[in-house]
Amino acid sequence: MKLRGARILIEELIRQGVDTVFGYPGGAVLNIYDELYQCRDRIHHVLTAHEQGAAHAADGFARASGKVGVVIATSGPGATNLVTGIANAYLDSVPLVAITGNVATEALGRDSFQEVDIVSITQPVVKHNFMVKEVSELEQTIKEAFLIANSGRKGPVLIDIPKDVQVNECEYGVAVLPRMPEKAELPYDEEVAVKLLNEAKKPFIYAGGGIVSAGGEDYLRELAEKLNAPVAVSMMGRTVFPDSHPLSLGLVGMHGSYQAAKVQSECDLMIAVGVRFSDRATGNLSRYTKNCKVIHVDIDKAELGKNLTPDCSVQANVKKWMKSILPKIKERKNPEWWKEIDSYQVVKNPKKDAFHPKNILDTVRKYTKDETVVATDVGQHQMWTAQYYRFEKPRTFLTSGGLGTMGYGLGAAIGACLAKDKAETLLITSDGSFSMNCHELCTAVNEGLPITIVLLNNQVLGMVRQWQTAFFGERYSATVLDRGTDFVKLIEAYGGKGFSIHKISELEKALEERKNIAGPVLLDCHIDKDEKVLPMIPPGKSVEEIIL
Repeated sequence: MKLRGARILIEELIRQGVDTVFGYPGGAVLNIYDELYQCRDRIHHVLTAHEQGAAHAADGFARASGKVGVVIATSGPGATNLVTGIANAYLDSVPLVAITGNVATEALGRDSFQEVDIVSITQPVVKHNFMVKEVSELEQTIKEAFLIANSGRKGPVLIDIPKDVQVNECEYGVAVLPRMPEKAELPYDEEVAVKLLNEAKKPFIYAGGGIVSAGGEDYLRELAEKLNAPVAVSMMGRTVFPDSHPLSLGLVGMHGSYQAAKVQSECDLMIAVGVRFSDRATGNLSRYTKNCKVIHVDIDKAELGKNLTPDCSVQANVKKWMKSILPKIKERKNPEWWKEIDSYQVVKNPKKDAFHPKNILDTVRKYTKDETVVATDVGQHQMWTAQYYRFEKPRTFLTSGGLGTMGYGLGAAIGACLAKDKAETLLITSDGSFSMNCHELCTAVNEGLPITIVLLNNQVLGMVRQWQTAFFGERYSATVLDRGTDFVKLIEAYGGKGFSIHKISELEKALEERKNIAGPVLLDCHIDKDEKVLPMIPPGKSVEEIIL
């Protein structure tokens, strides 16, 4: 069966199980969009306000569903507008296929209208990218792109398709499903790992996003329960272990709990699974593991020994490794270790009726389900969410962990909401981050998405201001926003509903009203500009210098 390149693309997307794509049309992808129109009963295209929003939506769709997200953009500025979203997916290991159009092959390299070398531009932030110059290569390329994006350490892949390749015809259905070459895992001494696990008196599990990607949550629970070991999570691993579990210590790292930080510093064995030991997680590396041995398990061999040298390095699928090691370790109780752990617990709650971020998030949590997907932007609100919001199910926390992308949240919430068949979705954001991509409100309204936006509005760039307070002598350079933006009027201009909120009773009333409102709702929560994210381990310091 002969088909044009643009139709081959759409047919192969459908064959790959894609039912939703995000994007924005333009001259270099008109043929693709014509085929999308003709196949609109089989594949849903979501028109966003900006290509960056489309990339974040595809990212959120992938994180919430576990599938590959797909985004489409035209050449030139359309393609370059995807770069932040692609980089965001790369640093958080999110499977994404970005499809860009380009000028015809004969016009490449001639500075044609809206021509840009997007393959070279994205090279550092993709697992792989392709420039398809022959229509006969297109089907095979798409198959390979999906396989690469969703195998091993997952990540984004870009396919650049010139206009003539979209128009030209060739036989479809002849490409062979490729097989990824088997990558030999680094050999490791299993006896050493088992010995470390069985001899540890004070074991501690540091769990990361790699477990979410591998679907290894159940084996993590089994491992923790067999060792009776406390579990603390990285930002990317925030939903991998239920907060209600008695072994859970929640978030660890720069803004993790004091208890988790102390346990991490006092354990005699750290079992680090699916984490990369970023600077925000470790602080002072020379003091980070001074009291313990380390087993580091990760699918990407490049992460082993990159930031710290473990006593036992294991390159493996973390789910398979936990399954294989479980029968070989002894069950234990560790009563003395738990007595020590309990002594580190420091809880300081705000007054019950104070309009404090913890009370706001606790109140919101009463109105959501365990399955509700929560997206955030980046800043203080992101850390408060990771600290205070109670997570019970995997893939329910979407945040920009590696790149730290302000403006990520609304797009991600849109993608997640569509991935979950328009189930209730929560966006927790702030006035600084939300202002960056708030135009995607039109997408949320147009798609009729039940997204509740909790906007912690302090009229400043809160996290930067917090650093200026602590480390820059309270010199608030360019961090006082005070723009006077009326976010309630803003969402209503787009067709949604907004509430201006100053106290917990008003928040509860708005959340009750929200039950009867279709489409997006914004809760503009006015908080004090000097609320801090605490605890905080200063950069390059250790738990001994923690600010409580």
